[in-house]
Amino acid sequence: MSDGPRGAELFRELVSQDAADESRGRAAALGQVTVADLEAVLHRRGGGDARQVVATGLAASPGVATGVAVFDAWRGLDLVEAGSAVILVRPETSPADEPCLRVAEGVLTSRGGMASHAAVIARGRGLPAVCGASSLVVGDDEFRTAEGIVVREGELLSIDGSTGEVVLGTLETAAAGHGLDDLHVVLGWADEVRRGRLGVWANADTPADAASARAFGAEGIGLCRTEHMFLGAERLPMLQAAILAESDTAERTALGLLAEVQRADFEALFETMDGLPVTIRLLDPPVHEFLPDLTALEVEAATGPMEPSRAGLLAGARRWHEHNPMLGVRGARLGLLRPELYRAQVRAVAEAAAAHVGRGGDPQPRLLVPLVTDPAELVSLRAAIESALAEAGGAVPEVRIGAMVETPRAALLAGELARHADFLSFGTNDLTQLTFGFSRDDVGRLLERYLGDGLLPVDPFASLDADGVGELVSLAVARARSAHPGVSIGLCGEHGADPASLRFLLGAGVDYVSCSPFRVPVARLAAAQAVLGE
Repeated sequence: MSDGPRGAELFRELVSQDAADESRGRAAALGQVTVADLEAVLHRRGGGDARQVVATGLAASPGVATGVAVFDAWRGLDLVEAGSAVILVRPETSPADEPCLRVAEGVLTSRGGMASHAAVIARGRGLPAVCGASSLVVGDDEFRTAEGIVVREGELLSIDGSTGEVVLGTLETAAAGHGLDDLHVVLGWADEVRRGRLGVWANADTPADAASARAFGAEGIGLCRTEHMFLGAERLPMLQAAILAESDTAERTALGLLAEVQRADFEALFETMDGLPVTIRLLDPPVHEFLPDLTALEVEAATGPMEPSRAGLLAGARRWHEHNPMLGVRGARLGLLRPELYRAQVRAVAEAAAAHVGRGGDPQPRLLVPLVTDPAELVSLRAAIESALAEAGGAVPEVRIGAMVETPRAALLAGELARHADFLSFGTNDLTQLTFGFSRDDVGRLLERYLGDGLLPVDPFASLDADGVGELVSLAVARARSAHPGVSIGLCGEHGADPASLRFLLGAGVDYVSCSPFRVPVARLAAAQAVLGE
């Protein structure tokens, strides 16, 4: 084989050889395929040597993108509507940037690692991304490189998410999509090998994401992040109103609107994934991410009278302000402090499932409680969930209830959690963050030094840390199975499509992994290679 990825050429050769002489062995054929070969078929690749590389970051999401640089999500939306292709450039992204990320050609950040917001969202949408390009100084309308080159808004820029390169101007590319038919044949061989050993599901938040996942061969949805359903100018105020409600009447009104739109979303998901499991994670927002910036609101208040609605946001932002929100009121804690939020979501799931059954469908809903740290939390929330399901009435199918294992304490107490759960799901992005004490959104510059100096062999957010995080996973699986032998155990972190991580997870006894839709083909191949490697 050549040094670079062979892509379509390799898959055509493997299928032809199989047709001519099946005795050669499909296992041997699968062993010849690399992730780079898959990505050469699925994503546009950079070609040619005439490129002016001005910075390098993490190759966070494969593919090549070219567009004009834009430094504000709303200006990016305006440019796209006017017919321009854009690259969104930010120090780091947040949920407020997601409307632009849906239409941008690619995303470039100066901070963040492989599990940062930008990286996770980009991989989920098949969007090329370069993250953690720490040599760049990103401003409001330009960025400056280490050599003093300034790239202003509106200037043409390219990124290569397979190499991490940031390039001035247009980048010569090789088109994607050639050889897909042969690729699907080879992935079918991979499915035959791994079936019954390691399932491959997808993280999907919308019907469009779910359709992509199913087209790529996902066997279910392992993670639907319901807070992502409320991004955008129309829906964000609904979630804000539900979080900030100060009276029972205001809360009922806000939750009614929230439940209505969620019910429609869930019906569409069940229709898209008919006959396959759909794991719906109850709200897990660090609340600050869904409220305006407190400092900006206080500046606004100091410079003149505020409209009543803005003053209400300021009061709410002050009330919910936390110094370390990623360790604050989110996940199960939010469900315990604001139980009606979770009840509204559960009723919406039940009603959507019943409606799909009424149309002759086969919904398979699963509810996932995030950021559990103690069995008592799960016991309390499970009782509330079951009560809300009973209130829904109608032909509601069985709804399985599970817990996320995202903290070291949850991993250590997995046996007790399993006694009260139908399934467990490792959230290895947060588990890695909390085990190392690294901020996954700020770790890029630190990892650059650690990896360069050999202090760490690999980025632990890209490939599972077997010695620390992996030990917690193995211990949790063993304790969970001892307490509840039939408990289903999955993983929904970004490690779900990393070949080295999959080899470890298979040995640990995990039943399935769930990854971004566009990474499902990689996970199908890597899971088969892990089985063959045993």
